[in-house]
Amino acid sequence: MSFEELLPVPIETLIVALAALAAGASVFAVWIGLIAPRPMKARMKSLNQRRASLHNARMAPKTHPMRLTGLNVANVVTRKFQLLQTSQAKKYAEKLMQAGWRGKDAMILFMFLKLTLPFVVGIVAVVALYGFDVGGLPTLQKLAAALGAVIVGAYAPDLFVRNATQKRQQLIQKGLPDGLDLMVICAEAGLSMDATLERVGRELRNSWPELADEVTLTSIELSFLPERRMALDNLTRRIRMSQMRALVNTMLQTERYGTPLSQALRVLSTELRGDRLSKAEEKAARLPAILTVPMIVFILPALFVVLIGPGALRMIDGLRGVLGG
Repeated sequence: MSFEELLPVPIETLIVALAALAAGASVFAVWIGLIAPRPMKARMKSLNQRRASLHNARMAPKTHPMRLTGLNVANVVTRKFQLLQTSQAKKYAEKLMQAGWRGKDAMILFMFLKLTLPFVVGIVAVVALYGFDVGGLPTLQKLAAALGAVIVGAYAPDLFVRNATQKRQQLIQKGLPDGLDLMVICAEAGLSMDATLERVGRELRNSWPELADEVTLTSIELSFLPERRMALDNLTRRIRMSQMRALVNTMLQTERYGTPLSQALRVLSTELRGDRLSKAEEKAARLPAILTVPMIVFILPALFVVLIGPGALRMIDGLRGVLGG
């Protein structure tokens, strides 16, 4: 029996099938090896996942049941009154972003407090003043106190956000020299701007978390925004500081004119350290004028008592002896 008789199909059909299979495998290999994949889609997916993880980590403390209940109530009230569609909502969102609260829940809670806190504080003040007669004030003063409580309740959220913004900016200002030094080191090592910001944000995560958060967010925005200038402009919008504006202008100039990033950052670091030294010298020059009033109020009376007291006591004893004699 020959080999052809053992085959279930004719030899010609088998050869054609094997040739077709080989051709298909060749086409598939060429497709995988030569056709360039689309890295932008995978890059966008990884960036979105990273941004979502950062957002979830930031919002993790809000998962308490009581806090979720309060947020649900605030969400219902803000939707009913359409507080997020007002002309002031964008301005408030920018203020919250400067304070470090970029989530939608923070905006909802802020608008809810802006709406309800004056009524709550006013009702509490009316009950305390008129119901329990706290302070025993006259009627006109009670009315003025109640109106003052309503005004305080209306401006309390703004004051809280302003104080949080100032504290955050102070912390960022304190950590900016360390961040600049790290950026200079990374730039001199040959890292790009994106890699430099990412590495600085990772290194400053434990020592200066506020600055690390802003730098990391900027590195993420540099990767997927259509224009790199938009990411740097967003950084200046979140941090209203002259030092940060100078840093952003330096990075924009290096992007536009192609100057070395390490050299520009080193010059900026030297300028910022000079500004800090001049501010310290200014505070030291103002110190004598500031200490004048405490010296007059607290030190001079004690000095007069020490210097004049013994003589005054001896004079009193002498006069007492003369009058007694």
